[in-house]
Amino acid sequence: MLSQRRVHATIPTADLAAARAYYEGVLGFTPYQVLDTAVLYGAGEGTLFAVSRGSGTASGSHTQMAFTTPDIEAEVAELRARGVNLLEYDLPGLRTVGGIAPLGRSRAAWFADPEGNLIGVLQIAEPEG
Repeated sequence: MLSQRRVHATIPTADLAAARAYYEGVLGFTPYQVLDTAVLYGAGEGTLFAVSRGSGTASGSHTQMAFTTPDIEAEVAELRARGVNLLEYDLPGLRTVGGIAPLGRSRAAWFADPEGNLIGVLQIAEPEG
């Protein structure tokens, strides 16, 4: 059943070469597999994501992919050191301070890739009880 399988995100791009420069050069990912129209990248714990050439454009209005971390401050600091601009929000129910927003007991930060795909970084609290 699908509920027992790992899930992987696919991020659209109009310019695969530029996307590779960002995901590899700025974020530090190494290609897992390079195809004519997509590049698959390995991430933690055996997960993968793809950056795939497509005609769609990112709306930037919702998170398209997110990475979980046990230490969001360290991840945010590393991203900033790599030149990534974290997004700041001041909306009803969502306010970032130093790029990090509380989400109940969890916390999150966001940045956009060069095409406007919204990427999240999440520190998820353990369930209570």
